[in-house]
Amino acid sequence: CKATDYAAGSSTAHHAHRHHHQLIYAVHGVMVVLAEGGQWIVPPTRAIWMPAGTTHQVRHLGEVRMRSLFVRPDAAPLLADRPQVVGISSLLRELIQAAMAVPIPYAADSRGGRLMRLLLDELHALPVLPMHLPNPTDARLKRICAHIHRHPDDASTLDDWARRLDVNVKTLQRLFARDTGMNFGRWRQQARLLRALQQLAQGEKVIDVALALGYDSPGAFATMFKRQFGQTPSGFFR
Repeated sequence: CKATDYAAGSSTAHHAHRHHHQLIYAVHGVMVVLAEGGQWIVPPTRAIWMPAGTTHQVRHLGEVRMRSLFVRPDAAPLLADRPQVVGISSLLRELIQAAMAVPIPYAADSRGGRLMRLLLDELHALPVLPMHLPNPTDARLKRICAHIHRHPDDASTLDDWARRLDVNVKTLQRLFARDTGMNFGRWRQQARLLRALQQLAQGEKVIDVALALGYDSPGAFATMFKRQFGQTPSGFFR
């Protein structure tokens, strides 16, 4: 267990924990986590599960108060083998806070040992949340996705991109499915929603975020947001 506070705008170096899984949880602040295969947005009250050996970097949007749990792979062999954003229940939040005060090493039959066993049980019940944006490897898709990152309100269709890149639209469809596991429309929607999470977490108004991302109205944006995350934008950060 480790408690670390980070200043706004800071970031960790690219690193990996070779012998331990890590649950990265911020009791305050928003994190952008980059690893091979994509990026994840981690708002408050959520966490990211980082399997042992995964090279990653954490960027801090605003001041971040991070709490990390390190888990030996042999202690939890059934936990996920790839990064994923997860929901943190009220019980798990309190267990994480309590774990920060447990001295290491601890005896298995002590209060600390029992607390850690309960914490492991809770880790097996974590709900996975759709916060992942996969990175493509094809150069043509990289150009499209970089443009969307810079201009999330651009309404260009995949047919438009096919003409610009002088490639068959079916080729682009096939490449999106191969590289990202998504079609073009779903990838762009996910990119917009994850950008929205960053902006909302930094205090921007829903109407400003909605219009900047190309939605016709705050209502249309809120409907799409709730369909994806199960909550309205205001409820998500409450």
